[in-house]
Amino acid sequence: MEQYAIKGGNPLVGDVEIGGAKNAALPILAASAMTDETVYIDNVPDVRDINVMLEALQNIGVAVKHSDRHKVILNAGNIHSLVAENEAIKKIRASYYLMGALLGKYKSAEVALPGGCDIGCRAIDQHIKGFRALGARVVIEHGLIKAKAERLTGSHIYMDVVSVGATINIMMAAALADGLTIIENSAKEPHVVDVANFLNSMGANIKGAGTDVIRIKGVNRLHGSEYTIIPDQIEAGTFMFAAAVTKGDVTVKNIIPKHLESITAKLLEIGCEVKEAEDCIRVVSSKPLRHTHVKTLPYPGFPTDMQPQITVALALSTGTSIVTESIFENRFKYVDELTRMGASIKVEGNTAIIDGVGRYTGASISAPDLRAGAALVIAALSAEGFTLVDDIRYIERGYEDFHLKLQNLGAHIELVETEKDFQKFKLRVG
Repeated sequence: MEQYAIKGGNPLVGDVEIGGAKNAALPILAASAMTDETVYIDNVPDVRDINVMLEALQNIGVAVKHSDRHKVILNAGNIHSLVAENEAIKKIRASYYLMGALLGKYKSAEVALPGGCDIGCRAIDQHIKGFRALGARVVIEHGLIKAKAERLTGSHIYMDVVSVGATINIMMAAALADGLTIIENSAKEPHVVDVANFLNSMGANIKGAGTDVIRIKGVNRLHGSEYTIIPDQIEAGTFMFAAAVTKGDVTVKNIIPKHLESITAKLLEIGCEVKEAEDCIRVVSSKPLRHTHVKTLPYPGFPTDMQPQITVALALSTGTSIVTESIFENRFKYVDELTRMGASIKVEGNTAIIDGVGRYTGASISAPDLRAGAALVIAALSAEGFTLVDDIRYIERGYEDFHLKLQNLGAHIELVETEKDFQKFKLRVG
C-alpha cells in the first residue's frame, strides 16, 4: 500500500496552481444527469471521489468521456437505471447528490446510504425533509434511500440546521418541480453558488444562492451546457497554511480571494504576511507564529475543512490557542498522530487547547481522514527528521497530485510502497 515518505525542514517556496473544487464538482456532475442533452464540464479535479462519481453515473447509463484530464463530456440521454448502489458509491459522501438529480428529472431515485470520512454524524434528515416537502415519499430500506413522487411541487422549506448537502440536493430537485420553492436558512458556501450557476446555465431559474434564502422557480426541462468549475478553496487554504507552517513563501494561483477571506484573516492574525492579487494570494511566513483562537462555522465563517490545518500551525505558535469545532464532533481524531510528532494538545469535547511547541519531530503516522491527512503531511514537512504517512488513500480522495505539487515547492516527499523504498528515500535525501 502506498505511503508518503517525507523529510521535513525545507521551507516551501514557489507557485502552486489550484485545481477545481471537489465539493462543487461532485454535485455538478450529478446534476449533469438532469438533462438529456450533452454537458461539457471543465476544471474537474482528477481525484478519487470524482472518479467514483463518474463511475456511478456510467453505471446508471450516463455516457462519460474525458476530452482531457480536467474536461468531462457527459450525456444522460439513455439512463437505464434509477438505482445507484455499487460498492464504490457507498464509500463517498456525495453519493446522495444523485438523489436530488434523479428525483428532479425522473421523480424516482434509489441511492446507497452515503459513506465518506468518519468525522462525525452527518445526518441526512434535512435532505429527506426537503424531498418530502416537495411531495416525494422517502424511505430507507436495505441500505438504500428510496424517493418517489407522482409529481414534485414547490414548497417553502426552512432548514433546521445549515446544511450544504441538503441545500444543494433540494435545489436540484426543486429546479424541475412545479411552482416556486423557497429554501430558508440555506447554506451560503461558494460551491452552493457554483451548483446554482451551473443549473441556471442549463435553464433553471434559481435566485439568491450565496444568501440564506434561495428561490427556485421550477422549469419543465433543462438543456445542455458548457461550464467551468470554481477553484478549490480548501486546497488553496491547505497550501496557504503549508507556507505558514514551513516558514515558506508560496503564491497560490488560480483562486478566488473572496472565498478565502476567513483563512486569510487567521493567517494575518498569527503573523504571516498575505498579499492578494486578482486570482492569486502570496503567503510569506518569516516571523514566529502567534497564538489565536478559532471556531469553525458555516461560510463565510472559518471552514471545518480547514480546522486540522490551522491546528497544525497553532501547535507551533507561541502561547496557548483554542480551537472550537462546531460542525463535526469527530474532527479531532488526528490529534493523537500530531502528539506523536511532539504537539501539546488537550481535547475536551469539541474544543482543543493547544500549547505551542518549538518544533515537530518525524514519526510514523496515519491519516484518519481527508483534511486531517493533508494537515499531518504539512506537519511532517516542517518536522525534524523523517516521517512516514500511512492511509494516504484518504488524502487522494480530495487532493490531486498532492505530493507532486509539494515537490515543486521544494518539499522532500515521495510515494513509497515498502520499507525498502523508505530506506532508499532516506539515503537519497540524506
